[in-house]
Amino acid sequence: MKANLTKGVLAASIGTAALAGLLFGFDTAVIAGVTGDLTRVYDLTPRTLGLTVSAALWGTLVGALTTGRPGDRFGSRRVLGVLGVFYVLAGLGCALATDWPAFVAFRFVCGLAIGGSSVLAPVYIAEVAPPARRGLLVGLFQLAIVTGILVAYLSNAVVAGLVHDDAWRWKLGVTALPAIVFVLLLLRIPDSPRWLLTRGRDADARAAFARIGLSTAEASIEVDGIAATLAASPADERLSWARHRRPIVLAVLLASFNQLAGINAVLYYLNDIVARAGSLSPDRQAVLIGAANLVFTLVGMALIDRVGRRTLLAVGAAGMTVCLAVAAGVLYRRIDGAALLPALVGFIACFATSQGAVIWVYLSEIFPQAVRARGSALGASTHWLLNAGIAAVFPALVAWSPGAPFVIFAAAMAVQAIVVPLVFPETKGVALDAMQERMA
Repeated sequence: MKANLTKGVLAASIGTAALAGLLFGFDTAVIAGVTGDLTRVYDLTPRTLGLTVSAALWGTLVGALTTGRPGDRFGSRRVLGVLGVFYVLAGLGCALATDWPAFVAFRFVCGLAIGGSSVLAPVYIAEVAPPARRGLLVGLFQLAIVTGILVAYLSNAVVAGLVHDDAWRWKLGVTALPAIVFVLLLLRIPDSPRWLLTRGRDADARAAFARIGLSTAEASIEVDGIAATLAASPADERLSWARHRRPIVLAVLLASFNQLAGINAVLYYLNDIVARAGSLSPDRQAVLIGAANLVFTLVGMALIDRVGRRTLLAVGAAGMTVCLAVAAGVLYRRIDGAALLPALVGFIACFATSQGAVIWVYLSEIFPQAVRARGSALGASTHWLLNAGIAAVFPALVAWSPGAPFVIFAAAMAVQAIVVPLVFPETKGVALDAMQERMA
């Protein structure tokens, strides 16, 4: 009975942290169902509509940049609780906003929560997950993001069918419900034992290890190993180029390749891309691509602890190179337009299996315990900065030359396929406390 109880606490801890990913996806995608209403209610121009939609995106950058230090100081679980409150306030605030500046401000607060949870939720899961299953369990965060996006589309459709007056407010307000559940669930799970040890709370750390299923002997081994790692690090260690050069380079490279694949540009401007090919139904292709994203995220999770992070990144990059090259050929009218949908579905499949499944796992693994949240924040903020920049320049690039962005994306993935086997160490099955030696 006790073993089942402790396994239940571990599952609840990981599931609760992964729920942050569902909020991430839900709050990111829900805006797609209300842009027309926002334009009408607030009398928006194309420029101000773009600012409205991108407010959350810029908030994610700030959130990712600023949550690493609080996460290392106060613990991932506690800061996630604050971010959960931000999700609640943002959902209710957007639903009740009576003027455009207030709406933009609340979407920015939503972005703060998204950016912060993209850093701290994977860190928390990595710190409590068994090494042999860490890739799969941290990958639940990405699965939750994809699921949240689909839930947002479904929620928008259901609300539109049930509510006729001010349906857009209900679409946005409903996002507060899962956020409230998230905050309440965080109260029932333990702090990360590894974080507790960094604060000198050995007894609390042993109790937390016991709650997530380790025996007294196993907890003692873990505590001794972590203590030895911490003893080798300076007191109040800071993230620095001198000490953490290699994980910093890996984090920046991984986050850069993630966005240079073009994934968010493709998702944000999917209908425009398809319209240029002139042969596909936007609604039909959206369903197929969304389904492919979910299915192949599951495939990536199943493979990440079997074949490893490096293999998935390299093979996925090779596949994306081919698919993006085909898409460029279609947009340059060198290949028949019917090839665009298979190319885009293939691209999504390769991305979801590789970059999509790996990025949050790898970022949460490669930094030492004392600076793990700050290191993950560096990678996440690089991800969000490039996301915003690419999304901003994509329309201009397409206007200049329709296939140019896809040529750039394909070239970046070809580089990744070469760089990853040469530079990236494999982290599959490596205990977090042994990672510092692997990174040396």
